[in-house]
Amino acid sequence: MPLSLRLALRDWDYMTPLVLGDVSSPKLDIKVDRVGTLLSHLGKSDHYDVAEMSFSRYTQLRIDGDESVVGIPNFIMRGFRHRCIITRKDGPITELGQLAGKRIGVTGWRDSGNTWTRAALRREGVGVEDAMWYAGRLTEAHPVVDRLDGFGRPGRIEAAPGERPMVDLLKEGFLDAIFTPFMPDGYFGGGSPFRQVVSDFRGAERRYFDDVGYVPGMHLIGIKADIVAQNPWVIEELSKLIDESQRMWLSKRRKYADTSPFMMDELLKSAAELPVGWEASGFAVNRKMIADFASELHVQGILPQLMTPEDLFSFDVDGSRIG
Repeated sequence: MPLSLRLALRDWDYMTPLVLGDVSSPKLDIKVDRVGTLLSHLGKSDHYDVAEMSFSRYTQLRIDGDESVVGIPNFIMRGFRHRCIITRKDGPITELGQLAGKRIGVTGWRDSGNTWTRAALRREGVGVEDAMWYAGRLTEAHPVVDRLDGFGRPGRIEAAPGERPMVDLLKEGFLDAIFTPFMPDGYFGGGSPFRQVVSDFRGAERRYFDDVGYVPGMHLIGIKADIVAQNPWVIEELSKLIDESQRMWLSKRRKYADTSPFMMDELLKSAAELPVGWEASGFAVNRKMIADFASELHVQGILPQLMTPEDLFSFDVDGSRIG
């Protein structure tokens, strides 16, 4: 009888084959729930066995000594961050270095994506202490929640004034820029009052990749530790399914590129500019990226001590022990 697992995932297109059952395993019966918000703590969930997890929050579990979740170095969400910094279309800021001394909005202080975005900004000479930060909801449609997560500091890192949407604060000139991986409604319609700070963000991201050698990972896959203890093989089996789902979706995307007029050009450029295996799962191939992320969490004051990659991961994607 296959092992039943309930898996919480965000709505990533490359997980469609897994959701539809186009990739499957005789050892696993996976029920996928598409969620809009990541679980706050998989280890305490009564509903899920496996989940997409924030890399930042996973590292917090490790530093807290919480071993209820086993993290797999299979990074289900990756992305460059230069494109995620927006400003007013009529504003003067056109380079990341110009954000020194400015007011910057973030959708969550400790979010993995925002940690990587601050890392990109830090490479341009703008650290946490070089700007004024405001954490808040992006638009009116987003909920009012605690986005400081205990990292607020008066005069440096504060909640958005009156919990007002940050797009409004940017329009009015209170904010100079916003970090957001998800563009506000209307952004792609041509009439948006906003634009990316870096107009050639693709070029900046390509140079970033040439420097660091990876596309930053934001989310990973976590499994409840008691399930792993009883079924050690589950790590390898699940990771294989996720990788196969991604491979199958890329194959279909290439076949049906006409779904977007310029998709063929994008696919050709991506294949030419990124090496084969840039998205590979596994500890060794991602070790530098993991180490850099842990370093950023420490430098930015999110983790009180520097964690090594071996501190963060006990198992590789094939189920073998690390270290």
